[in-house]
Amino acid sequence: MTFNELNLTPAILKALSLENYTSPTPIQEEAIPAALAGRDVLGCAQTGTGKTAAFSLPIIQLLSQQPAVNGGKRRIRSLILTPTRELALQIYENIQAYSKFTGIRSTAIVGGVSQKAQERALSQGADILIATPGRLIDLIAQKHVDLQYVQILVLDEADRMLDMGFIHDVKRIIAKMPSKKQTLFFSATMPSEISQLIKTLLVNPVKIEITPVSSTVDRIEQSVYLLQNGNKQNQLNRLLQDQSIVSALVFTRTKRGADRVTRDLAKINITAQAIHGNKSQNDRQNALRNFKSGATRVLVATDIAARGIDIDELSHVINFNLPNIPETYVHRIGRTGRAGMSGVAISLCEEEEIPYLKDIQKLIGKSIPEIKEHAYPMSKSTLALLNDRPAKAPAKPAAKSKANPPRKPKTEWFTQGNKPKSGTNGQASPDSGSRSGGRVSGSANDRPAGARNAGAGKPGASVNGSQGNRTGGYAKGAQGNRPGGAGGIASGSAAGRPGARSGGSQGRPGGQSSPNRNGNKAPVNAGRTQ
Repeated sequence: MTFNELNLTPAILKALSLENYTSPTPIQEEAIPAALAGRDVLGCAQTGTGKTAAFSLPIIQLLSQQPAVNGGKRRIRSLILTPTRELALQIYENIQAYSKFTGIRSTAIVGGVSQKAQERALSQGADILIATPGRLIDLIAQKHVDLQYVQILVLDEADRMLDMGFIHDVKRIIAKMPSKKQTLFFSATMPSEISQLIKTLLVNPVKIEITPVSSTVDRIEQSVYLLQNGNKQNQLNRLLQDQSIVSALVFTRTKRGADRVTRDLAKINITAQAIHGNKSQNDRQNALRNFKSGATRVLVATDIAARGIDIDELSHVINFNLPNIPETYVHRIGRTGRAGMSGVAISLCEEEEIPYLKDIQKLIGKSIPEIKEHAYPMSKSTLALLNDRPAKAPAKPAAKSKANPPRKPKTEWFTQGNKPKSGTNGQASPDSGSRSGGRVSGSANDRPAGARNAGAGKPGASVNGSQGNRTGGYAKGAQGNRPGGAGGIASGSAAGRPGARSGGSQGRPGGQSSPNRNGNKAPVNAGRTQ
């Protein structure tokens, strides 16, 4: 099949001819006719298969066939969202080339640079806007971008955009657009986490999956080094001593790790530059430009920054750190072997990354060949132990709950010395502490529930005890009477508290009490007595 068979306009075909495009890729063959028909598209294909042209060409054709707006600036009729600045700029360059012979105007807005030039471009109007979510949100808030006329929305590298935490920004941006629009959803991988977003965005989409998500590019030669801990940099240095590695893209998990690898390579006179989110846009563009031109032999990147790196002659991809998401491995190694060329993907794996390696091999459906002849092999004991380790740690079984002890019969509810004696009717001996509504006497430690003994008596009866009586009736005790009701008469020598009529050497106001231990009433002053 040729591009002439896809019903593209002569202006677009002329531009494609200048770019040396001869025949469409499989995803282009299926996506372009569906998009030209106005259908929503869900496209899943490996990186390097031509996704950018698959959505750019139909957008250019559909918008160029609409009548031009007379007077006033152009309205944004198509929005293309991408996760990284590099990818946005790459798409912008491609659309500029594809629309060279049409009247379509496009512009890109990304973070990391001054927005003044972007404001000027927006003020002149644009038909197609390519943007990263963060900068677009800012310009919408500043009233520089109006999305109410958008007809076609593209989410490119959607899986990575969601992984980066842009889901809420994407939803806010979509809310600014008309509900009726065409949506083209393209991604290198299609993890299950984005299925819910697809359901809310796409209406009866044409699903295009050129290769299974678990497959890797067949022409890429893959290998792995199982290394003793702490020797990754040494092994990388040895690998790069091979001058046949003309260019290498090295992936690290963190920004700090990318900077460290770059410094260590510089120490052995290997030209390397790092590219990650902490670098300014100018630094990132310079590093990418030097790498493409050959001035820099090694480009060290994080997964986020690597999106949008399109280099046709990249010979090697090296995973300095294995990714913890298996699909990311597929995307990484897809950086090489582009445009029909072969490529090499090398992974460096230490003990803690063995589970990641097993997850990757499970996803791609085959084992990655191990290079065993090297200077830093993993110990045999460690390797034997790790070979038995599952890809993911099994879930711990739920702990069994302890059975409750059998309930004691009521006859055993009381401790020794507090068990009530039979034969009493509302009365108890001084040691009994019975629970009754009658007259109770007891020691300080008894704690019955009704009329209480001296230790913890509560209102409801007349109580005699040695200490701490709490009554609402008539109470006698040697010390610490605590009457709890009103209208009764209480006597005691010390610590009497108000609530009824109390007295004693430390009685508090509230009634009448006797100052002696005989319980005789005597008036007290309305203050604290000493």
